[in-house]
Amino acid sequence: MASRINTSFTLIPNQKYRRSNRRSNSYFSDTLGSESQPLSTLGNFKALPLEIFQIILRYLSVKDISMLSMVSKTVSQHIINYISTSSGSKRLLLQDFHNLELPSKRQDSAILEHYRSLGLLFKRCTLLLPTRERLKYIHRILAEVSCFKFNGCAAPIQCLGLPCYGMFLQTLTAGWDELECHRVYNFLCELTDLSRKMQTVVCSKPGSARKLELRIRLFCRSVLLDHWIHQSDSAFWLTRILKPWPMVNQARLLYIIFGPISPQDGQVVWQKMIEEPTDESSLKGLADAIKLLYDTGTKEWTADDVISLIDELSVVPREWLLENNARLLILSGNNICFTFMASKAVNGRAIELAKLIVFLALVCEKELYCMDWAVKMMQKVCKVFSTPVERNNFLQSVANAFACVIMEMLQSVMSGDRDEDDRSFLNLFHLVHAQANFHKEVLYLTMNPLST
Repeated sequence: MASRINTSFTLIPNQKYRRSNRRSNSYFSDTLGSESQPLSTLGNFKALPLEIFQIILRYLSVKDISMLSMVSKTVSQHIINYISTSSGSKRLLLQDFHNLELPSKRQDSAILEHYRSLGLLFKRCTLLLPTRERLKYIHRILAEVSCFKFNGCAAPIQCLGLPCYGMFLQTLTAGWDELECHRVYNFLCELTDLSRKMQTVVCSKPGSARKLELRIRLFCRSVLLDHWIHQSDSAFWLTRILKPWPMVNQARLLYIIFGPISPQDGQVVWQKMIEEPTDESSLKGLADAIKLLYDTGTKEWTADDVISLIDELSVVPREWLLENNARLLILSGNNICFTFMASKAVNGRAIELAKLIVFLALVCEKELYCMDWAVKMMQKVCKVFSTPVERNNFLQSVANAFACVIMEMLQSVMSGDRDEDDRSFLNLFHLVHAQANFHKEVLYLTMNPLST
């Protein structure tokens, strides 16, 4: 059954705010088509016909036009007139998003910087408008750029349209308070029907709407998340995306937006975590998103919320291999890893926790991380248990878990179930070494106090 969307996090209180005293959309209706405005504030431009003024603007860069818009209200209005003309919009709204002739990095940087400057120009020209009227006007100007639309581009992976749109919006909204940013998110959701599209993918079988999953991923990453400098801003927008949904759907969305993708078509790979051990690059996006929610200290995410999200994520679309769970926890950082493991200890899941310790050691061995980190993490988790008996039982469970996992891998190798590159045998090799190095660090830990 389709999950109901909780909109309590994005609804805007019915109250006045600091932009409510600004002029309404009559600001444009009174000025855009009018040439009868008093020209006393035009300074040296007073004697120039409007057509000559617009010709001068053609020779100025976007940054220069942006600076000029702050000279006076009348000058700003004339610039708005210029933006609204076909020649002005054609010059300012660059649409060379698919040009592969120039070196890609140089081209990407140039067009992104152009839209950053354009965002600043619109920010200054629309300064006196209420937020919603401001957004309506900007949308009216940008509507002719098809690659800025959710489904507007036929080749979205190779297109720079959405990243440019995101850069424009980031510059436009930088410094706005949360209430105004709520309005921006609501406006974008209405414009793109984003909530309904998200509901479709989270309530469908994973992978059954691959193209829609890809579009949601690209829109959320390119437009809402990727361009922010401060983590608190990225956390705000990620919270807007996730919080209206139940936890199980939050995990699904997190996987769609940050999970591993196919290098061929950019679509989400759902079987990656359940079929074989994966690499760091496949999990880094998810780990960074989890750290973002945990570390920014926002009131909307408690430690328990983040741990519950990781729990739900580890069964998307089905239960992950424990090695992939362990790798995600390591990449998420010490605090999240310990909090997750301590939660299992408190909730009486000691056997499950012991097996996780084994795979933490295995990942450390494979990636050449310091094995003493895994041992110290186990030592820290031991202190969570309230009695010596519980601690001893947990340590016994860790030893048993090592033996059990080694036997399972050995049986797989001996049964002849070996893939072409002998991954089963190699995994067993790493695990045996991991056990040896793990116990070596335990011996160091116990013997060092005796020697001092």
